[in-house]
Amino acid sequence: MQTTTRIGVLTVSDRASRGEYEDLGGPAISQYLQKTLVSEWVQEYLVVSDDREVIASSLRKMADVSHCCLIITTGGTGPALRDVTPEATADVCEKMMPGFGELMRKVSLEKVPTAILSRQTAGIRGPCLIVNLPGQPKAIRECLDAVMPAIPYCIDLIGGPRLETAPEHIVAFRPKSK
Repeated sequence: MQTTTRIGVLTVSDRASRGEYEDLGGPAISQYLQKTLVSEWVQEYLVVSDDREVIASSLRKMADVSHCCLIITTGGTGPALRDVTPEATADVCEKMMPGFGELMRKVSLEKVPTAILSRQTAGIRGPCLIVNLPGQPKAIRECLDAVMPAIPYCIDLIGGPRLETAPEHIVAFRPKSK
């Protein structure tokens, strides 16, 4: 039985959730995935406030009820008091994947010295990988370019569906079969 591959896009922003600010991050993630993935998938999209329990609840729903194999968040990764996306992600994950955040910060530091203030991370909840990204579309693309080669194989390893990328955009790494 073939099931539909679902990917969650979660924007975390007080202003966007109140309609005071146009969400640019979520659409940037969606456009990136549409360009990069050749596998068929459908999107679960949500905009929520910078509230730890609201974020955690949304991640649980996307992973456990909607059965997303991948959730990409944008926003709430800085040092401001209301930036709690990494904490909410840690609240719902069984395993944290710090290498994702380390690589994203390394790539971002090549562009801007304030990238050291970013707290992006990633974690695993069952067969779902959750990746936290910054809020700016340019930074989203740079960070996804850095980590996307590893995402399909990570999802393979945790029992999710096989995601294929468009090699002219991103080449997904998978070990060679013997």
